[in-house]
Amino acid sequence: MFDFAKWPLATAMLIGTLAAAPSAMARDGDHGDRDGRIGHVFVIVLENEGFDVTFGPNSPAPFLSKTLPSQGVMLNNYFGTGHVSLDNYIAMISGQAATPQTRNDCGVYQDFALTGITLDGQAIGTGCVYPAVIRTLPDQLKAAGKTWRGYMEDMGNDPAREQATCGQPLALGKVALNQGDDTQAAEAADQYAARHNPFVYFHSLIDSGACANNVVNFNRLAQDLAYESTTPNFAFITPNLCHDGHDAKCKNGETGGLAGADAFLQKTVPMILNSPAYKEDGLLIINFDEASLDAAPGGKGNFVISAAGETCCGQQPGPNIGPFPQTTTPFPNVIFSFQSFGGDRTGAVLLSPFLKPGIVSNVPYNHYSMLKTVEDIFRLDHLGYAGQPGLQGFFGCANSDIPTRADDQFGRCERD
Repeated sequence: MFDFAKWPLATAMLIGTLAAAPSAMARDGDHGDRDGRIGHVFVIVLENEGFDVTFGPNSPAPFLSKTLPSQGVMLNNYFGTGHVSLDNYIAMISGQAATPQTRNDCGVYQDFALTGITLDGQAIGTGCVYPAVIRTLPDQLKAAGKTWRGYMEDMGNDPAREQATCGQPLALGKVALNQGDDTQAAEAADQYAARHNPFVYFHSLIDSGACANNVVNFNRLAQDLAYESTTPNFAFITPNLCHDGHDAKCKNGETGGLAGADAFLQKTVPMILNSPAYKEDGLLIINFDEASLDAAPGGKGNFVISAAGETCCGQQPGPNIGPFPQTTTPFPNVIFSFQSFGGDRTGAVLLSPFLKPGIVSNVPYNHYSMLKTVEDIFRLDHLGYAGQPGLQGFFGCANSDIPTRADDQFGRCERD
C-alpha cells in the first residue's frame, strides 16, 4: 500500500491531478466504446452559400474549400432541406419538415399548435416551438446514456436579449413566448440568433431543463475539449451571424461572409482536431443550412428574395406547407418567392481519423441524411424523415462512396 504520510509531495501532486480532471477519472467509461466506432460527433453549421461559390476555384474561403477537403471527405452533393434558415436547423436534430412559420424564421417565437402526427413521425400543425411529444436527437442521446451540448457564439452577451444558457429570446426579462424575437437582427456586441439554435424550439428540451443545462456560450468549447471525458458525444456549434457567413457586413465591423466564416474555421477546427476526443474517435461535419438566395427590387417598394428550392434524396415537403411555387410576405415589403421546398445544393466536409483523406463523394445527401448518420453512429432509432425508406447515410451502405479506415462499423442503411 502507498504510504501517503511518507510521501507528502507525491500525495499533493496526485490530489492536484485528480482535482484538475475529476470527471476524466469518473466518466472515461461513458465515452467511446473503443470498438473502432465513432464516439464523438462535432457539427459546425455555416450560413447561406451555394456549392459553386463556397467550393469553386475563386472561393473566398480557401481553408474550407481546399485545405479541409484535402484532409477529409468532400460531399459534393449535400443539400439543405429548406429556405430560409430555421427549418434546416430543426431538420438536423429532429427530422421534422418545415411549417410556414419555420420557413420564415419564426419572427414571432410562438408555440406549435399540434393537431396530429403522421405515421412517419411528422408533427401536423403550425408554429415554431414543438410540444414535448416531439422527440429530438438530444432526447435520444440522453436515453442512450450519451452526452450532448450546443455551443452558441455570443449567446447571453446581452442579458436583456436572450438567456445566457439555453438561449431563448427574452422580452422585458421573460421568455418571449408568442412574442417577437429580438434576436432576429444582430447587435455589435451580440450577434447571436435564436433561429440558428434549434434546441430552443422543442419543449422536450426546454421544459426538462436539458436546454438550460446543455446549451452554452461558444466560449465553453475550449474548456470542454481539454479532456475526452468532458467532451460531449455530440457537439453542435453555431457561430454568430458574422462568423457563420450570414452577414456580409458585420455589426461589429469585422469581415463577414465566407471570408469571415473561413477565419472562424481556421481558429476553431484545429482546436477540435487537436482534442483528445477527436483524436480517439471523432467525426467533424461542416455544413451549411441552405444555399444562397437571390435578391432584387420587386417594384412598389418591395424587395424580392427568391430561390429554386432544389432537393435531393427523395425529400418530402411534409404535411404543413402548401404547393409550390410559393410566394409569402414574412416582413413588410419583403417577398419570398420559391419554386420548390428544398434548400438547394451547398456541399459539406467531413473530417475523421476513420476517414481516408482527399476523398470526393458524389452521392446525394441532405440534413436528414446527417441526422440518420449520427443516429446510426450511436445506435439510435431514426426520427422523422431521417427514417425515410431508402435515405442514404454517410457511411456503411452499399452505395456509399466514402471509404473508411475500418470495416463497416458506422451503422446500417436499414433497421433490422
